[in-house]
Parts: sequence; structure tokens; C-alpha cells
Amino acid sequence: MSRNQEYVEQYAEYAMEQMRRYGIPASVTLAQGICESASGQSELSRKGNNHFGIKATSGWVQNGGKYLVYTDDRPNEKFCQYASVGDSYEHHSQFLKGNKRYSSLFKLSPDDYKGWTNGLQNSGYASNKKYASSLQSIIEKNNLQKYDQMVMKEMKTQGKSFGTETNPRQHGEQSSQKTSQKTRVSKPAESEKYSYPLKRNEFMLVTSPFGMRKDPLNPANTQMHKGIDIQAKHDNVLATEDKGKVTRVNNNPNTAGGLSVTVEYNRNDGSKYQCTYMHLSSIAVKAGDNVNAGQRLGVTGNTGTRTTGEHLHFGVKSISADGKARDIDPAAYLAEISQKGNIQLQTLHNGKDITAQYKVSNPASQGEVTDTAQSPEDWMKKLLSSEDSGVKMPGEDPVIEMAMTMFTSLMALALQIDNKSEEEKMQKVTDSVVSKSIDLSSLLPSYKACSVNIQDGKPYLHVDNGTFQFTREMTLAEMTKLQQTLGNANLSDDDKRRGVASIIQAATVSQQMSQNYQKGVDNQQDRQESVQIK
Repeated sequence: MSRNQEYVEQYAEYAMEQMRRYGIPASVTLAQGICESASGQSELSRKGNNHFGIKATSGWVQNGGKYLVYTDDRPNEKFCQYASVGDSYEHHSQFLKGNKRYSSLFKLSPDDYKGWTNGLQNSGYASNKKYASSLQSIIEKNNLQKYDQMVMKEMKTQGKSFGTETNPRQHGEQSSQKTSQKTRVSKPAESEKYSYPLKRNEFMLVTSPFGMRKDPLNPANTQMHKGIDIQAKHDNVLATEDKGKVTRVNNNPNTAGGLSVTVEYNRNDGSKYQCTYMHLSSIAVKAGDNVNAGQRLGVTGNTGTRTTGEHLHFGVKSISADGKARDIDPAAYLAEISQKGNIQLQTLHNGKDITAQYKVSNPASQGEVTDTAQSPEDWMKKLLSSEDSGVKMPGEDPVIEMAMTMFTSLMALALQIDNKSEEEKMQKVTDSVVSKSIDLSSLLPSYKACSVNIQDGKPYLHVDNGTFQFTREMTLAEMTKLQQTLGNANLSDDDKRRGVASIIQAATVSQQMSQNYQKGVDNQQDRQESVQIK
């Protein structure tokens, strides 16, 4: 996950809150926060919770407002220092609302982010002549408009008006602007008391759910999978609730689960939940530590003797008041904390939200949790396009883009040719996208093995026709031919299959001839060297 995405994940609710109170688009506030604070990494944001570069006026200082001395446009300028990030967001809104030069902006619709960004630039918020376009680029690349629409929908449903500061603040009730040094301690919002085990914007990808499955290390056997496997790549693993206690830390990588952490949470009825994170690459806590929601416990990895690649194994035990323990479906636990914390994140396995079945008791949420892919092709596109899947590949390079287009088209054809159930096709899509490998055996039944693998954005062809085998990077010409065949709307699926088979067969013959020629050259050279030695 990029720094911008991490920033949005952490502060989106702050921006949405300001939109409710002042009518400022949440997307614009977030984009300004990202731009002005370097995604929360700037000195001002780290030392002073100042995320918008707001300078301390003489009135601010005279009224007892704290400030930092920082060199920006001029040496040793004074910038506002806030008690919390929430106060920074609140002051930013008040700054815009109370300044006449920005008054025209508040006549715009709260979801008109282009009007707002252009207006900020024209009103002199920043000296950069490309300030508006920079903000718009941040908004569009990170899909920040969705937060505007969420608030618009919410306010319409509730019949509330925008731009009324009386809409309650949920974050940072302490005001840094007041001369009074009395601190009003506010309870954290419910959403701050709960977290998913990994940070994601849209969904967590589960590659293997809870329950009976084929043993990944020995497919001939079945086993009980006592957790869920979540796609991950060097992600921070997070505590899921407040007031947790680390009860166990395993630092031995040579055990089945490798490096692991277990955190325990108490319930009012005397029962407990134990959440275990396995296969970590590093651990950031020790046994006996108290942890809160969102606190980093370690980093995902691939340690342990029972793992086939990097992922997070997340398991949950329910312990009754009398001490009886049983493994439960982590999806049930995630459904519980998502409802308690109003977490809108989906937990998707083969296009379905596996927490949905545990949320049926809350009818109001049903419409939010059943948004699933409608077909294997839709699921494939979702996985390939989303940052949350952990498998999105760069699209700036035209060769890589062509490779991905070809990869997608090949997978779609393979799905059509395979005579399998929808569930089997969905699983095949998941496996293929995660491994970045397509099994093309169904397109070339005479071959012992045939597949296309994506490595570092480049496609590699693996062939074994029973007598000859090779693995090499595909040429641009081969990719072009394949894409022309796959993209021809006038061809049937069977015609496309024959066309793909013909291209791969030609590549096989060409590779075999090339290797035979090279062997002949090598043999001739060996004979010449032998004669010279004699």
C-alpha cells in the first residue's frame, strides 16, 4: 500500500466529518492533507500535527495558541501546532470558512471537487500555479471522490444539511484555538476501537477460507484449515480491538506456523477471543504487552514449515467462561468487529464476502456487504485492477500493459474452454491471478504442460510437449499475434483456441530449432578445439 493510500485509510473519516460540518468536499481536504503534509511525513505534521501548512497569526499567538518555528517561504516562520490531527482538520475548515476570499467556494456543491480545487488556487491558497491540477490528480488517482459520495448519500438519507458546524465532531474534541488550557477528554469513536488485521481500502483477499480443504503441500490429502489465509506482501499486521493482551509470541521460524503472535480480548460475559497471526517475517511485540486496535504487531512473511508463499494466516479461538476453547471461522469474528466499528471493508473469497452470512441479523447492512463479482471474468478484472488484491501490476509501460491484456484475454479463453463449475472457475481465477500464472493445458491437450507466467511484468512461456521442454520470455511478435487472435470478435472460442495453440506450437518448433542449431554450433566448436589440442 502506498503512503497516499495509508494516509487516506487513516484520515478519511476526519475529512468526511469536516464535510458534514462545513460542506468542504472530503476529497479536497484529503488531497490537501496529502499534498501539504507529504502524506503525514512532513516535519510540521509529525511534530505539530499540522497537516495543512497553516501559519500561526499574531492573533493565534496572542490567544495562547502553540506554534512551531519552521523555515518555509521565509526563515523561521511560525506555524500552528495542534494537540491532535483532528484539531488540524477542524482549524483548516475554520480557516477556509472564516476567510472572505474563500467565501465563493461555499456556494459550490460539496461534491464539486474540481470547482473547489480551482477556487483554492484562484483564491491564492498556494503559490504553485499547478496546485489545482495536482490536487485533482491526487483525488482521481486515489478515487477520493467516493468519500464525497458516501457523505452526500448519508446526509440525504438522514435529511441533514451541509455546512452546519453544529453537526457533532467525533474526532479531537479538544480545541487548540481556545485560550483555556482545560482539556476536554473525549471517548474514541467506535470506529477507532476496532480494526481489521491488515490495512485495505476496499477489500481483503482471502485465498483460502476456514474449513476442510485439500492440503496445499499434499493435494492428495484433505485437512481442516483452522483459519483464513489473506493475500499479503510485507504488510503491517494489526491488533483488531482495544484492550488486547499479547499472550503468546513464537520466535521460532522452523515451526509449522513460523513466527506468530497471539492476542487475547475479553468479553463482558467472561468469554474471550484469541486472534493468532502466523507466518510473519518480524514481530514488534512481546508476551504480556497491552495493545489497542490498529497497533502494529509485526510484518507479514513466509516463515514456517507449512507455507507455500507469503500470506497472513489469521486464526480465531473462542474461549467460553468455563475455559472451553474452540476454533471458529475468523469471518464470523470479523463480521462482529466490523459491525461494532462500522468497518465497511469486504472480506472476499472467490468474489464473495465471507462475512456476509454472519451479518444477516443486521438488515441495514445487507446492501453494503453483498456486493460481489457477478462472473469469473468480473472477478478476474477486479483482482487485476485493485491495489487491495496485492497483485496489481504497473500499467505505465506499454509492453507490460500489452502483457497484462494478453494475460487477461488468455485467462478468459481458458475459463470458457474449461468445462468446470462457476465455483471452480472462480477458484481458478484466484489461483491464477495470485500466482500470475495461467495453465493453458486445456488449450493444448496434446501437451504434457503449458503455461504463461508473469514475472516483473514480463510474460514467460513454459512448454513441455513430452519430448521437448523450455521456459523463455515471450517475444513482442508472439504477444501481438496472441492478442490479435484473442481480440478478434469474428472468431469463435474454438477458433481462438486453435489459433492460440498454433502460435504456441510455432514457438515450440522455433525454440527447438534454435536449440538444435546452437547444439550443432557448440559441437562444431568442441571438435575444432579438440583438433587444435591434438
